[in-house]
Amino acid sequence: MDVTKEIERLRRELEYHNKLYYVDDAPVISDFEYDMLMQQLIKLEEEHPELITPNSPTQRVGGAALSQFTQVRHQVPLESLSDVFSYEELASFGERMDSQLDEEHTYCVEPKIDGLSMSLEYENGVFVRGATRGDGQIGEDVTENLRTVRSLPLRLTDAPERLIVRGEVYMSKSVFRELNSIREINGEALLANPRNAAAGSIRQLDPKVAASRKLDIVCFNMQYASGEQYLTHAQTLDALKHMGFPVVPYKLCSTIKGCCERIDWIGEHRDEFSYDIDGAVIKINSLAQRSYLGSTSKFPRWAVAYKYPPEKKESRVVDIVVQVGRTGVLTPKAVIEPVRLAGTTVTNATLHNQDNIDRLGIRIGDTVLVQKAGEIIPEVLSVNMSKRPDNTVPYRMPEFCPECGAPVIRDEDGVALRCTSPECPAQRLRNLAHFASKEAMDIDGLGISVCQSLIASGLVNSPAELYYLDAQSVAALERMGKKSAENLINAIEKSKGKGLASLICAFGIRQVGQKAAKTLASSFGSLDKLMEASELELMAIPDIGAVTAGFIKEWFELPQSRHQIELLRQAGVSFESNETVRDSRFDGMTFVLTGELSSYKRDEAAAIIESFGGKTSSSVSKKTTMVLAGENAGSKLKKATELGIKVISESDFEEMIK
Repeated sequence: MDVTKEIERLRRELEYHNKLYYVDDAPVISDFEYDMLMQQLIKLEEEHPELITPNSPTQRVGGAALSQFTQVRHQVPLESLSDVFSYEELASFGERMDSQLDEEHTYCVEPKIDGLSMSLEYENGVFVRGATRGDGQIGEDVTENLRTVRSLPLRLTDAPERLIVRGEVYMSKSVFRELNSIREINGEALLANPRNAAAGSIRQLDPKVAASRKLDIVCFNMQYASGEQYLTHAQTLDALKHMGFPVVPYKLCSTIKGCCERIDWIGEHRDEFSYDIDGAVIKINSLAQRSYLGSTSKFPRWAVAYKYPPEKKESRVVDIVVQVGRTGVLTPKAVIEPVRLAGTTVTNATLHNQDNIDRLGIRIGDTVLVQKAGEIIPEVLSVNMSKRPDNTVPYRMPEFCPECGAPVIRDEDGVALRCTSPECPAQRLRNLAHFASKEAMDIDGLGISVCQSLIASGLVNSPAELYYLDAQSVAALERMGKKSAENLINAIEKSKGKGLASLICAFGIRQVGQKAAKTLASSFGSLDKLMEASELELMAIPDIGAVTAGFIKEWFELPQSRHQIELLRQAGVSFESNETVRDSRFDGMTFVLTGELSSYKRDEAAAIIESFGGKTSSSVSKKTTMVLAGENAGSKLKKATELGIKVISESDFEEMIK
């Protein structure tokens, strides 16, 4: 076999199927068959790394992290559009076009994608550079991150020698929901909307992070094409689609009235698009007429963006229910009479928390004004007091979890209420995923999808029940099989000896992470001694304050926690500490690590410091003992110098740990 030819064949076949899937929406092979082709290519490239190219389909997972983005001057400026907010304003635009163009003209109407605008450059059909819009004249080079976007073609069919295309990077609604679901499980802050999520993802310095966000792109303009002559914008879009680009859908209209009808259609069907839409774009179709009309200092004269106003409608509150999220937070929700908003029928609206309910003064039976916040989440804006029925009463959040009956506590910020039970059904997935995570019991092969399968099948309802699984039952789960099940059972068995620090961390007690868990494990030595400790004894431990001590004590006093611990004990999970401190030369010392270390990763250096009884911090303060500074150290080094804190080099550190 000619390896070079086989690699090239596989690349072209994968690119062909990418086009069918992302552009034509007409795949002819299954995901499994596609994955098998990809695995063949990966294997050949691993055996012949000298044949790997930046545009290979295998490189979409992301390359090396970038230190910064370089600036790019756009060959063709990326102009923005003037906005119109009513059909009267749109009619005025049409009148201007009629007065300035003596000949007949048509309009091209497209949905306005709410994403991040990009310039894409190709040479001889090969993707060479991508840049953000920036100020329209100068943007940032994000080529490596754009290579991870699966719907972006890296090689084109029948392309001109040089081509510049403008597109919109977006995060699909389904991916956005999935990403926020995972962030919720991990206790991370939720992303506000798909547009912000896409913008933050494409500007990640590590392309692997961008790759994990599953971004997409849709193209809407040909900026430049050497040697090509097109008469209309519609022709350029058709040509781009032929080359392999996912292209924005368009409709040609001969009148402004026809444009309005198309805008209405887009608005009514906006929920059916995979991307968020915040309006519609109306453009003169003829490229010659565009050239004649030209641009102002800010906008092209031949196009406008019609922005959909946020729809607001009244509805009646039928009930107020409380949902328990995967992190245990109780969120009140208004159940309302069905109302049509932004293309969807809305029957629920978030009320956020008790403070917001009090601010609105909302009660069951009230008539309220509802809109979609950011066109995504329905929310209540106000109460129509004139329509309030008699005998309504103020609403108060429950004192006990509606899912499991455990007491709820108020967060430190005084806003959110949270369920305290480790066995709460609403928190099963989050608790199970955290228990198995690397920083906790480190159970290899027990990711989110497997956790979901275990819970859905009824095999596991709480983390402790993992230790009572058998391979046969696990093998019956979807996508598991005998070997995968055996590997998972072995990993669960192995985790029994992880030690007390990992177990404490796995419990998910509030404010008790890896560092606090290690401190507690080394201080008490066994779980039984920790359970017996008073709050005063807990507060005597370094880094355990009054609030954290209270959380620890409350968690161990819950009947559900005691039940979990007893199940773990009977399963043979180690309750003893295996933390070994070689000596205590760094006892009572706090280090801050900054800059680039050549001999260690930061977490490796931190582990060494902790093994000698010290601890690390992310910020410099008067409590800092010394700062370990590597290359390109920045503000932390400056602050340490200002405070007179000792600064050591990597070689100094190596001398200290000999």
